[in-house]
Amino acid sequence: MDARHYWTGQMEVAHAFMQAVMRIPVVECGEPAVPLEPAMHDAGVRMDFSRSRLADRFDRIFRMREGLVPLLVHVGRAFNNRGWALRIEDGFRSRAMQQALSMRSAVFETIIRKVLWETDGHWPDDAFVFRRMSVLVATAPKIGTHMSASAVDVSVVRLDDGGEVDRGGPYLEMSERTPMASPFVTETAQANRKAITALFHEHGFVEYPYEFWHYNAGDAYEMLIRKTGHPARYGAVDLDPATGRVTPIEDPTRPLNDPAALREALETVRKQVVPS
Repeated sequence: MDARHYWTGQMEVAHAFMQAVMRIPVVECGEPAVPLEPAMHDAGVRMDFSRSRLADRFDRIFRMREGLVPLLVHVGRAFNNRGWALRIEDGFRSRAMQQALSMRSAVFETIIRKVLWETDGHWPDDAFVFRRMSVLVATAPKIGTHMSASAVDVSVVRLDDGGEVDRGGPYLEMSERTPMASPFVTETAQANRKAITALFHEHGFVEYPYEFWHYNAGDAYEMLIRKTGHPARYGAVDLDPATGRVTPIEDPTRPLNDPAALREALETVRKQVVPS
């Protein structure tokens, strides 16, 4: 199988997935988002948390909807029983965090290089590029389940030596190895991905098919993946960091960044990557 054709196919399917997510209804339940670290400590579960800053600016917010935390405790304990520990790479993202992430020059550069690889060096039209952006970086709250406090990005480490469990690439790998079912990883990595996903499934989470590190529950992604026909309980929200109270975002389908500003920033980076 050709890696480039595989990547193009996966990106188009992922874009269709995002468009379908936009149509999933949400009946927000209003559950607060509670801290994960004390919950794991109190439960005696070994779970690590990334100390990197998001977009080099923000401390990560390791909170999740109150009804999901017990499920994640069970997931973490199941990993420990297997001799593994979850490392939570990312949790809730505020609007400001997601806006900054989607406007980073480094993100634009990654997308530009992938687009040029995919198109054999020919710069496509804006619509093509923005389709890729909507998949690789959530451009609206409705399609970014981190903004619903219902998703985590994870790595997995071994308890005995602290080494990372092989999944075919590190967190935020951006290549033909990124989709969960990628055929471009080793049999060992494929087996590990399946084992990790099975442990999440046992406790009510689903995997996002186009990133091997993302798991979520109760949101539009889950309703679409499971084909439940039911509204999601968790939608995109603003979070009060002092209390954990959430307020639904009024129009979660509205782009996070002004399209003209996004296009201008993308073009600036494109000229640096591909000088005229």
